[in-house]
Amino acid sequence: MERSAPPATPAPTPNANPTARRSLYRDNEPYASGWLGTGGPHEIYFEECGKRGGKPAVILHGGPGGAINPTMRRFYDPSRWRMMLFDQRGCGRSRPNASLDDNTTWALIADIERLRMQMGVEKWSVFGGSWGSTLALAYAITHPERVESLILRGIFLLTERELRWFYQDGASMLFPDAWERFVEPIPVEERGDLMGAYHRRLTHPDRAVQARAAAAWSQWEGDTISIRGPEARPSKFNEVDFAVAFARIECHYFANRGFFAEDGWILKNIDRIKDIPGWIVQGRFDVVTPLEAAWSLKKAWPKANFEIVWDAGHASTEPGVIDGLVRATDAAFSL
Repeated sequence: MERSAPPATPAPTPNANPTARRSLYRDNEPYASGWLGTGGPHEIYFEECGKRGGKPAVILHGGPGGAINPTMRRFYDPSRWRMMLFDQRGCGRSRPNASLDDNTTWALIADIERLRMQMGVEKWSVFGGSWGSTLALAYAITHPERVESLILRGIFLLTERELRWFYQDGASMLFPDAWERFVEPIPVEERGDLMGAYHRRLTHPDRAVQARAAAAWSQWEGDTISIRGPEARPSKFNEVDFAVAFARIECHYFANRGFFAEDGWILKNIDRIKDIPGWIVQGRFDVVTPLEAAWSLKKAWPKANFEIVWDAGHASTEPGVIDGLVRATDAAFSL
């Protein structure tokens, strides 16, 4: 049976009527959870929630180095969808915490496949924002036959250009005050390669050195994540254990350029997902993952629906982003 794709959107569609915006679905608790072995040092924490036997979806958190949270369960209708979430290697409740051993994009893709087989799922909807969009795209390119739809936010293609924008020269011009706090732990002579300088400190054997670097690294992202300002900064960034895991893993991935074979790997292989239905929701004023990447993805993947939210930054909890994602998951249910 031929799969029908959503109609292509000829131009970005601004969400012009904020009063009609959709909100998150109700809170829902997992009905199952546990740890999944990987055959190596890692054990992956997972949750299953929503409707038993419902339409399957896997929800990928950001970072790398973030963790799942209850809000992530609320983008899909829990009365219709069977949602599966997991903490990626070294993250959240996965064990061991903050470990960089055997922690690569390809290992995470293998974990997604382990979870799919563990859950008895043939194909599923894949949802991800920021780094979650990177991982979702890499998974779909690697396993297109397992993906029924892709729902993506805050597109991050993990290119050298994007990394330099946020961690070397670009976003600093918009947030010079926050940038001063970001570079403060790094001596002037090392600031020509800030990711390298942070990587040395975040992998330092002294936990105190790691913690200081992690606090500054995490605060930089928290300060720039939303147009609503510092009050939108995730509270977990204030927790030392979370900040260390987040910063160590994120910097590890970025210093290794996502473990991709070449710069621009995702767009160079995008033809493998050209017939998968997709939705892209992007904040116009996203400083963490600027609109250019989403625009490039849309041009390379013309069948994907594309929506710019004109009053949003990077955070998934901004009202216009919530609205676009909830409408996308509702539309994906009918596939």
